[in-house]
Amino acid sequence: MRRRWTTILFALAAIVALACEEGSGGGRPGATTTPSKSGLPSSMAALGDSITTGLGSCITFHRCGRHSWSTGESGLVNSHYRRLRGDNKAIKGNAHNFAEPGARAADLPPQADKAVDARVEYVTVLIGANDICRARVEEMTPVADFRRDLDDTLGRLKSGLPKARVLVVSIPDLNRLWEVGHTEARAVKAWARGICPALLANPTSNAGPDAARRATVAARVDAYNAQLAAACKAYGRQCVYDGGAAHRVRFNLDMINRVDWFHPDSDGQRKLSEVTYPRRFAA
Repeated sequence: MRRRWTTILFALAAIVALACEEGSGGGRPGATTTPSKSGLPSSMAALGDSITTGLGSCITFHRCGRHSWSTGESGLVNSHYRRLRGDNKAIKGNAHNFAEPGARAADLPPQADKAVDARVEYVTVLIGANDICRARVEEMTPVADFRRDLDDTLGRLKSGLPKARVLVVSIPDLNRLWEVGHTEARAVKAWARGICPALLANPTSNAGPDAARRATVAARVDAYNAQLAAACKAYGRQCVYDGGAAHRVRFNLDMINRVDWFHPDSDGQRKLSEVTYPRRFAA
């Protein structure tokens, strides 16, 4: 009997995981879009890493496109896609999530190529956490390399989608995660499994080397954000930087999932969507 119930529970978990993976906007690659009379985009694509895939924001710890801040369909999050769909029905079914868990800036160009192939009118870009979260601070992506890969990505978008609008989002304040979580025993236990060692190794220690390591991480996040802003400015008027809105969010543990205590849950995804939604669309 116990084995039977175990089998049933695993089957239910698989169904839930599948449901979470689906419903990320229902994008159809290469779909032809209809220009909106409102001036709002009628198609979109999301580029980035596990944050944009919604990893850990559903019941099971899987990617959950339904809860993506960018392209998700869930009312709990009210993503950019849902906000746009409320004013422009033409975007329905034309949202694509090309983000991949573990992606770094170097992995963005192929994602950009997919957005070009899909001929979208709006692209969101959130990248950088995995360039930071290496085994040691010495292994973090050099700032110059980060900018080179970012320019490559934006160059492909500008060449292939010259009329598309692009949103570049700042990297959230990763050090804030340590600040609010290092006194939570469950978070410390989860981080010990190898979650972002460059920042979260020895989280309960305030020794000089550990404090210096966290300061180095904070400085690198600031440096990446400066490059994100500069690269978007160089792109031209079709690119908008969030002005550091995502980075300024003073999130708490209620916005973090209870498995790895790192990725945002549905509340965190909702906040990310709220602060980054372009003013030009809201207006």
